[in-house]
Parts: sequence; C-alpha cells; structure tokens
Amino acid sequence: MWPVTHDLGLRGLYADALFVSGLRRCDEPGAAQVRQAIAAAIRAFGRSGCAGRVAQEFGDHPETAVIRMRWARAVAGAAFAKSANESSLRAEARRMLLVRPRLPSEQASRSSGGGPRDPAVFLAGGAVT
Repeated sequence: MWPVTHDLGLRGLYADALFVSGLRRCDEPGAAQVRQAIAAAIRAFGRSGCAGRVAQEFGDHPETAVIRMRWARAVAGAAFAKSANESSLRAEARRMLLVRPRLPSEQASRSSGGGPRDPAVFLAGGAVT
C-alpha cells in the first residue's frame, strides 16, 4: 500500500467539503449549488472536521469513497474555475460516473510492466507503465 498525502490547499479543502456535503452525483448540481454546499460543510465541520470525515469514510468504505472523491475533486474544481459554466460542470460530473473495474490481484500481478507503480497514476485511474 502506498502512503497517501492529503492536499492541504484550498482545492483539497473544497473537495473534502463537497465530499462530506449532502450533494450527490445524481443531483447534477450547478456551480452555485456546489459552492453553497461547500460553504455550508466548512461552516458546519471546519477544515479538520471535513478532513476527519473524509478519512473515516475512506477507512469504512474505501471503494465508494474513491469514486466520490474523484467526483468531488472534479466538480469542486469546475465550480471554482474562472470560466465555470453549468454545462461544463454537468459534463464533468457525468464523465466521473464512469467506473473502471479492478482486476483480481492475480491478474494485476501478471499485467505488463511488472515494475513499481506510480501511486499518483494508479489512484487517478491512469495507465500503468
């Protein structure tokens, strides 16, 4: 298992706050709704409270937490981008609904590349070289 570093910047805080908010991917929230949900979560839990709840969820349900965090990072980033518009936010949210299946461990160990994997690429769902 690779060590995971936590993003302490504003982007990380916004993603954590959206992660612990009541918004769901299926709601297809707009940028204003996302910003409002993030602000409400930060007011309710604070920076460390949001991070603590994210950590708890990753400990209890890592498979679903990864999917939700990918969505939260993409949507929070789009909501605070200078040119955030409603259609691009919804398109990004739909794209994040795609989930790649995991290979059983015996198949993964036989995959090409055999060398050490880059954790950032692996966690981001990118190609392993």
